[in-house]
Amino acid sequence: MSIKQTSQTFLEPNGLSINDLENLLGGALATGGDFADLYFQSSRLESWVLENQQVKSGSHSIDRGVGVRINQGEKTGFAYTDALNKNSIEQAVQTARSIARDNRNHPAVNLRSAEAKTLYTPQDVLNGVDNKAIIQLLNDMDVAARKKDARVKKVICSLVSSQEEIMVAATDGTFGADIRPMVKLSIQVICADDKGRMEMGYAGGGGRILLNDVFQAGYADSFVDQAIHGALINLQAKPAPAGEMPVVLAGGWPGVLLHEAVGHGLEGDFNRKGSSAFAGKVGQQVTSSACTIIDSGIMPNRRGSLNIDDEGTPSQENVLIENGILRGYMQDKLNARLMGVPTTGNGRRESFAHLPMPRMTNTYMLGGDYDPQEIIASVDKGLYAVNFSGGQVDITNGKFVFSASEAYMIENGKVTHPVKGATLIGDGPAAMQKVSMVGNDLAFDQGLGVCGKDGQSIPVGIGQPSLKIDQLTVGGTQV
Repeated sequence: MSIKQTSQTFLEPNGLSINDLENLLGGALATGGDFADLYFQSSRLESWVLENQQVKSGSHSIDRGVGVRINQGEKTGFAYTDALNKNSIEQAVQTARSIARDNRNHPAVNLRSAEAKTLYTPQDVLNGVDNKAIIQLLNDMDVAARKKDARVKKVICSLVSSQEEIMVAATDGTFGADIRPMVKLSIQVICADDKGRMEMGYAGGGGRILLNDVFQAGYADSFVDQAIHGALINLQAKPAPAGEMPVVLAGGWPGVLLHEAVGHGLEGDFNRKGSSAFAGKVGQQVTSSACTIIDSGIMPNRRGSLNIDDEGTPSQENVLIENGILRGYMQDKLNARLMGVPTTGNGRRESFAHLPMPRMTNTYMLGGDYDPQEIIASVDKGLYAVNFSGGQVDITNGKFVFSASEAYMIENGKVTHPVKGATLIGDGPAAMQKVSMVGNDLAFDQGLGVCGKDGQSIPVGIGQPSLKIDQLTVGGTQV
């Protein structure tokens, strides 16, 4: 992404130059430290919500500022300001450098700009569509949902779009910039049967696309259909059984289990500190040989993709686990330096007011050789989990609990009736050791993923093919 383009946002209007950035960075290490960087960010966000064809909320917000970070060993000094002038940034530098005290002479900083890949449009996502058109789109989704099924009693539709510009300058010479669009369209429906039972269905998607893209024919309709399907399936669902049994996960969004139970455990900070279940196991078999797990920030238009990460490192594709063997971890600059390994382009932060840390981008498992129906046919009695509503995981041991929002029983090799109240309980490393069949139907989520860590939320992508876990504990409500 063009440095010149973002300079017009951050430097020129605020009387700053590249030479000023170099001097500020030099000053950051004036009292010591190993590394320092400046993270400039400007973001605009617009959100619309319609409930039962009435505008419930509409908002537009602007946020901008600079974060200053200084590393010395494992210690970090950090400060930020929402003013982009030189004096304010100098004050933030002085605050951040209180962490460092040594007498070393540090070389002068020479920033080197480098053009990164262009994985998504640099156009302004908030331009080109007026508010009336957005409200009409959301209203049309509501009308369509009610026409499709009389059991639809409540509809909430939302459209959130944002445009973010970032610029990073660091004492290692890094000088990079990115312009990041994001759009998310979603719908929630509540359906009721003639006995008064009510169930909810939710669907949506988006990515680093233009706002105009969600107006394409059929785009919104697919989410309406999915949301209604989820609600109606649960209206007829029976209580889920409890016990240990084979579990088949569908492709796509069920990869959230992989993201939480395995992905977080492969982030560099947890492994440097020895708190991950995967710590110290590079080169060892940590999953079934059927599993190859990748984190890729270079997938065009995907929600988790980045031209550069939030430390100015170009995004890349990282093979984390190959045929069951752990190959490496996701790294930011700090943890990579302390572990003596290369950074992987996974340094991410929520905003200029937050510190970067190693985080996932688009994390997925490669497809295998089995037809999905062949996987289901191999199960005598088990659970088929198609969608999840949420879960929890303990990084230190990989133990997880996930709630299925759409699941079915498998009986005699066939998918039978839907079940409600199913939870999957286990630990990531053990569950992945029991993966015996991987489907040839790799799919990705539709663009809704949000990942939380240490109080920071960032957009991510998730994917996997259908797969069979030979034995997993299912918590259910069936007596």
